[in-house]
Amino acid sequence: MQNSKTFIYGVLLGLLGIVLFSSKAVMVKLAYQYQVDAISMLLLRMLFSFPFYVAIPFIYRNKQTNNIILKTDYLWVALFGVVGYYLASYFDFVGLIYIKASLERIILFLYPTIVLLLNSIFLKKQITKIQKGAILLTYFGILIAFWDEVAISGVNTYIGGVFILLSAITYASYLVGSGWLIPKFGVVKFTSYAMLVSCFCVFVHFSLMSDASIFGYPWQVYFLGFLIAIFATVIPSYLVSVSIKMINSSNFSIVAGAGPISTIVLAAIFLNEKLTALQLFGALVVIVGILLVSSKKTKV
Repeated sequence: MQNSKTFIYGVLLGLLGIVLFSSKAVMVKLAYQYQVDAISMLLLRMLFSFPFYVAIPFIYRNKQTNNIILKTDYLWVALFGVVGYYLASYFDFVGLIYIKASLERIILFLYPTIVLLLNSIFLKKQITKIQKGAILLTYFGILIAFWDEVAISGVNTYIGGVFILLSAITYASYLVGSGWLIPKFGVVKFTSYAMLVSCFCVFVHFSLMSDASIFGYPWQVYFLGFLIAIFATVIPSYLVSVSIKMINSSNFSIVAGAGPISTIVLAAIFLNEKLTALQLFGALVVIVGILLVSSKKTKV
């Protein structure tokens, strides 16, 4: 009974985390209506998140793991913080300038297939025939949704799609490369450290590359930045970690299939975005492909 309850709670926490993560794209699109640029919006996200990622590892400072942590391990954490949270977030925010929030989530949802491909190339892990078929199915679904949107919105869709794909690739690289570090540090500490590195990268990026002032925007921009930081970044990052611990990563990857669906629903409600029947079919194909990839992942 306890295991059953734990599984149900884990699924519910995972669903909540996925829905909150999915709300990020919608809130970013809402903020862009006030003429704020991508790096300024990303800076606000990190500024509001920063105190939490400082406080949480401080609270957990006395919680030790049985693994020996080397100085080089901290360098790897810094690298994956740059790749997985700074670059992936920056590419995502830029891409959202050009494409719909719902299409953004569909493209981002490719990351499990990219993880498989990277594992095959760099770690020599075998991809099963079913997984190969699922990968082809997934990318076929993306092409359906993407080309239909190009016909509607024009060439800017190409720009947005490339940036979102780069976001998916960098995030997948982070997942592949950081897997061996998480057990060393623990989920909470590793996530916090990587996010702190990402925060510093954004601070430096803004100070060196942006001519915009972070002051002077309408209050709605700061409010949305706060919501993105707390409800679409900090809270779901830990909800997802707890969910994975309770139901394991394979089961969570199936729960994550709710991501594109929740984004499509939220974008329809708050942004009045409408996907065509062909795009909805493409999204369905992508979700089915990812579920096939995820359900066979542990058998590789």
